[in-house]
Amino acid sequence: MSEKKELPVYSVRLREARETYGISQRNLGIKAGLDDFVASTRVNRYETGVHQPDLQTLQRIADVLDLPVAYFFAEDDELAEMIRNFRRSKQGKS
Repeated sequence: MSEKKELPVYSVRLREARETYGISQRNLGIKAGLDDFVASTRVNRYETGVHQPDLQTLQRIADVLDLPVAYFFAEDDELAEMIRNFRRSKQGKS
């Protein structure tokens, strides 16, 4: 029997953020500047923990999802929500 591997925190946060935003893996990848032909596969591999995006790619993904990069590495759910809310409150003051 195979053991189920725990996903990296960035993978879990990425999937949650993408689904909350309501965008497909393919469209997220394309908007983040990934090649059309590999966009879906690459985002899927990030979400399943097969690969970790480099910082520049993660920054572009974060920009599309309107989140700071720190959100993707917050191990605590409450902290992740605080980061998300802080970003939104800062935007409201602009």
